Amino acid sequence: MDMAVLNELEPSLVFRYFEEICGIPHGSGNTKQISDYCVRFAKEHGLRYIQDSKNNVILFKDGTPGYEQSQPVMIQGHLDMVCERTQDCKVDFEKDGLTLCVEDGMIRAQGTTLGGDDGIAVAYALAILDSKDISHPPLEVVLTVDEEIGMLGAEALDCTPLRSRAMLNIDSEEEGILLVSCAGGVVVTCHLPVKREAVTGVLTKVTVGGLSGGHSGMEIVKGRANANRLLGRLLNETSREVPYALLSVNGGLKDNAIPREASAELVVNETNRAALEDVVRKYQEIFQAEFKVTDPELFVSISFGENQKHEAMTLESAKAVIAGLVNFPGGVQRMSTDIPGLVQTSLNLGILNTVQDEVQFDFSVRSSVGTEKEEVINRLANLTELLGGTIECQGNYPAWEYKRESKLRGLMVEVFEDLYGRKPAVEAVHAGLECGLFAGKLPGLDCVSFGPDIRDIHTTGERMDIASVERTWKYILEVLKRLK
Repeated sequence: MDMAVLNELEPSLVFRYFEEICGIPHGSGNTKQISDYCVRFAKEHGLRYIQDSKNNVILFKDGTPGYEQSQPVMIQGHLDMVCERTQDCKVDFEKDGLTLCVEDGMIRAQGTTLGGDDGIAVAYALAILDSKDISHPPLEVVLTVDEEIGMLGAEALDCTPLRSRAMLNIDSEEEGILLVSCAGGVVVTCHLPVKREAVTGVLTKVTVGGLSGGHSGMEIVKGRANANRLLGRLLNETSREVPYALLSVNGGLKDNAIPREASAELVVNETNRAALEDVVRKYQEIFQAEFKVTDPELFVSISFGENQKHEAMTLESAKAVIAGLVNFPGGVQRMSTDIPGLVQTSLNLGILNTVQDEVQFDFSVRSSVGTEKEEVINRLANLTELLGGTIECQGNYPAWEYKRESKLRGLMVEVFEDLYGRKPAVEAVHAGLECGLFAGKLPGLDCVSFGPDIRDIHTTGERMDIASVERTWKYILEVLKRLK
């Protein structure tokens, strides 16, 4: 990446660190380099640090003069980013940094996600730790890994060295909104075994693509199409009109992203090619009509290969797979009756994957009510067992429940009003935040989540508002100053 694209921007120290972070590969599951970078930073600045076997890092800094005896404060964010790229982008997320550019007051990355979620938290934290002229209590900067794939770092973190009971979580994407509660979640993988048999015919690929996608927590309420579910519907409807054998179904990249594209490989008789093309064309028109507002770029395509022998799923196996795709629950399951407009319970079929002898369905399940989360898991288990499969659960994390009395929230509302001349919104969010895990490990933790404006996170359109980053910086500094 060309360095120093951001060197004209203020606050200069924050953007310097953000640009350095963008130069280091740090996708979920690939966090050793970024973790070691934070350790080097600690050593260079003479700071005490802890790095654990998962690559989580905790950095400690004493309180500034006059603040030495203040209660310590935790600044918290995560080191990993969601790695998405456009089809023509050549970036290798395992090895390459990002190519940044500035336009219309925004920072974005060319052809990829930006990782403002949550690189900006790391940049803020390092800039504060590097500073000589910022007033603050003793600081415990907690930087976790693999947040985007189930908060695995926070789940594994040993919190016994932490003394803070006030936590600033900088992992929200809308300035002016203070988050004080979040959904709990779990990734449920349904495994459906498949049997195969030899068939002869034309290899055919059908693809549902061009969808809007987005974050499966924040955007689930918008009613956008899920490519995996539409593919299931297409296969189900097609099987009623044209016979085919099913080879594979694949779609989506992340369990917590609404999948934008999914495809199936079929085998059809030469004589049925034209009929299949007609059916695909018909369902493209149906889907486009149904999702014209939410997914205006939606398409369904078909392509044909060679006429030869293939190992396809048996009819019974294919029926079970399609039945799962069509009948597994999806999307919003229940809205909150306490907080208007808040999704209470949802699930997203984020990844569909065919391996030789099974099809895997990966769901991101979320709820701010623990018993409803369990109910959704049980529904998935029941249907999977009926279809001859099994489920497994990973990365189960608790909801962060609303705290009626919160000194930190009161202070942060007050500071916001003083700086901005208006009240902030105080909200709950239907997405996973690490606050729930920390609240479970640190009894009495008082916590608020906030951040600058970042648009279209988890997509290649992600961009971060420069002016908002600066205002949020001033806000953080004033909050720290008043936490004496």
